[in-house]
Amino acid sequence: MIWHPPLWKYTDDAGTAWRVHNAWPDKEPGEYLLEVGTAERPGVRGAHLSHGHFEILPEDDPELPALRTERQRGEIISHWPYTRAIIRAEGCYIKVFRPGRAAVPAERYAQMDLLLDAGAFTAPEVLQSSPDTLVLSALSGPTLGEIGEDYATIGEKEFAGAWEEWSSAWLAQLSAAADVSRQAVLGALPVHSPEVEARGVARWLKLWLRHTENVPELSTQRETLMAMADYVTANLLGSVPDPMVWAHGDLHDRQIIAGDGRSPFGLLDFDDTARAEAARDLAYLDFHLERRMWRNNLTPARYLKAHTKVLAVAEQLQVSPDRFDAYSDARWLRLACSSLPSGSSLATRVLEDRVKHRQSFGSTVPASSRPLGSRS
Repeated sequence: MIWHPPLWKYTDDAGTAWRVHNAWPDKEPGEYLLEVGTAERPGVRGAHLSHGHFEILPEDDPELPALRTERQRGEIISHWPYTRAIIRAEGCYIKVFRPGRAAVPAERYAQMDLLLDAGAFTAPEVLQSSPDTLVLSALSGPTLGEIGEDYATIGEKEFAGAWEEWSSAWLAQLSAAADVSRQAVLGALPVHSPEVEARGVARWLKLWLRHTENVPELSTQRETLMAMADYVTANLLGSVPDPMVWAHGDLHDRQIIAGDGRSPFGLLDFDDTARAEAARDLAYLDFHLERRMWRNNLTPARYLKAHTKVLAVAEQLQVSPDRFDAYSDARWLRLACSSLPSGSSLATRVLEDRVKHRQSFGSTVPASSRPLGSRS
């Protein structure tokens, strides 16, 4: 078998150059679904890769029938073929789902109206919903991710100040969501337990193994990832979980819109909001920050400033360092199972460095003591 993993760039039959933004394994080994963009037109498109053959998919996604109409209203900025899409339109964002799949996200936004602390965070307003779509108002202001990558107008003091404000807002939000008056709403959310996290890791690993079977050059990496999966699962399930609290579910710095000192921060995307350990949101946020650093989108100095604030919040919430590291490792393992080899190799190296560092101390070392690692 000749292995044809997704690359970063392709040229279609018409001569248009496309850059790959995201890649997902398709149903059969050697086949992948892609999200791609080109300098020749705004927005993104879906594409298919079959054993190295690249093909742009039609704009009308057959599994997302609402996309045919909704895409006329603006620019597609996110598209996981056959699964979901996001359109940026005038004053709003339109999320397009498979038929009937918009009901649960709409319910989550309704619950967030009751769970958010208005003084800490605000959320997009649901302007319209249908079984297939969710139309959300746009929130103004830069995300923390955009602030982190702005070295022209954002100084180090402003960057640190933004993360200080986030830390206060996050603590206020967790406190508000735990209020007795919100217990009924909080209790109606799904539970994302350590067992659910472990099953998610196992699914990603199974897909990666299936798509790389019979590829001799990956035999060592396959053995490494299977061993890492055992290690991560043991840590997720082998220590006492922290209490369940409100969780965003997919927290990263591009989901957080910075306030201006007078208005609250903004939070985006509540499709996966749930009850979970506080460690999960914070570890996921820290994962995205560290990944941006490795990709040279965030300086090590800025990463350390933000990382320190995340750990300080974890300490104030009495998050166990072992639980933080367990969820952090789980998120890195998911990246190690990425269809894009560069992400997979980076994550594998990070996980190996962590394990070696902990073993050198004879025990699990908290994230706050962990080195930044090395990059080849």
